[in-house]
Amino acid sequence: QVQLVESGGGLVQPGGSLRLSCVASGRISSIYAMGWYRQAPGKQRELAAQITKGGITNYDDSVKGRFTISRDNAKNTVYLQMNSLKPEDTAVYYCNAKRPVTPYEYWGQGTQVTVSS
Repeated sequence: QVQLVESGGGLVQPGGSLRLSCVASGRISSIYAMGWYRQAPGKQRELAAQITKGGITNYDDSVKGRFTISRDNAKNTVYLQMNSLKPEDTAVYYCNAKRPVTPYEYWGQGTQVTVSS
């Protein structure tokens, strides 16, 4: 089993910044990638950013240049630094961990990010 615990969400004004954290515990040696997905009201969950065990990153076009994903292997933590936030970034953000064997992925409980003036 893998447990993922997110923190760092909240309310921020447009143009502001937030940093999300996700701490992984349990059988983390099997994880090959971690990422942040987001789900806005009435929309499907979508990938915002992902980082592999080797440090390769991938971003959705809508967040490129504004969001940065990073990891601290010593702390088993993945971060999402979000700058220049826009109202359309408002969503529940979920931490995700992927494994090459079943179960193929785990999810955190989600953290709300609201961008509003």
